Amino acid sequence: MVLPRINPDLLLAAQLPVVDFTYTERDVAIYALGVGAPGVDACNPTELPFLYHPDGQSSIKVLPTFAVLFANDFVVLLSKVPGLHFDRNLLLHGEQYLEVYKPLPTHGNIRSSLRISGLQDKVKAAVLELEVLSHNMDTGDVLCMNRTTVFLRGAGGFSTSSPPFSYSERKSQLNLTPLSKPSVPAQELPPDIVIEEQTHPSQALLYRLSGDYNPLHSDPSYAKAAGFPRPILHGLCTFGYATRAIMQLCCGGDPTLIQSVQGRFLLHVFPGETLVTEIWQNKKESVATFKLKVKERGKVVLSGTVRLHPRGSRL
Repeated sequence: MVLPRINPDLLLAAQLPVVDFTYTERDVAIYALGVGAPGVDACNPTELPFLYHPDGQSSIKVLPTFAVLFANDFVVLLSKVPGLHFDRNLLLHGEQYLEVYKPLPTHGNIRSSLRISGLQDKVKAAVLELEVLSHNMDTGDVLCMNRTTVFLRGAGGFSTSSPPFSYSERKSQLNLTPLSKPSVPAQELPPDIVIEEQTHPSQALLYRLSGDYNPLHSDPSYAKAAGFPRPILHGLCTFGYATRAIMQLCCGGDPTLIQSVQGRFLLHVFPGETLVTEIWQNKKESVATFKLKVKERGKVVLSGTVRLHPRGSRL
C-alpha cells in the first residue's frame, strides 16, 4: 500500500484536539512500580513514599516522569490529523523531553493540548515533534510540557522544494536557554555516580498497565514480526528508570527538584535485563547528564540530561 505524501501546509494549519486524563493514587503507585520503584529494597526510604504513606495514599509522592502519561493518547490521534500520512508500524520514538512546572498532585483531572512544534523531511523518513501542554482542570495550574520526537519511516520525500522542508518552533515555560542541550561535562571521564538495577522479566507487562498497550511490548508473535526475538521494554519505562536513579542519588528522592528531563532513545531493552545508569554532574549549572546501558549486552540504550532546581540538589 502506497501512502499519500505528507502535506505540511495542511498539517501545520490543522486544529488539533485536547485530551482529558483522569488518574488516582492507584495509578501513581502502579506507574512507580512500572519504572522499578522501590528496587530490591521494599523499605527503601527514598522510594517507598511513591507507593505508601502512613497518613494514607493521598499523601504519597508522584514521580515527575508520571507526566509522560498525559501524552499517551496523542500518537493514536495522529492518524486522524489532516495532511499527516504514515504507517504506525514504522513509527520510532526518538526523543522525549519533559518540563515540570509544579509538583504533580496524587490524583487529578488533566487537560492537555497538542501542537506540532517541528517537522522535517529526511527523505527516507519524516521527523515530527509534538508538544503537549498539560494543566490541572481542578486548579487551573499549568503542570508540565512534554515534547515527543518521532521518526515516521517511509513518510519522507514530501518536500516540493530544495532544501527539504524543515519547520521548528520550540517553546519553554521555564525560559531555559538552551532548551534541551545545556553544557555537560566530558563523558570520556569516569562517571561520578553509577547505579545498577535489574528489570523484572514481566516489567513491560507491568508498565503497560499505565496505558501504553502497544503489543510490541507484550505479544511474542507481534514482536517477532517487528524483528525482535521477544517483546521489548517501553522506551518511556527506561526513561523513568534513569530519572529515578538521578532523583535518588542527586535529589535525595525529592521529585520537586526535577526541573526538566531530556532523553534520546538509542536501542531496545528486553525485560529482565540489567540497567546501569552512569551519571556525570555539572554543579555550576545544576545539570546531571547520563547514559543508560544494558549490562548483559554492553550497549547504551538511552542518553540524556536532567536539569535540577539549584535549591536543595546534591550536585
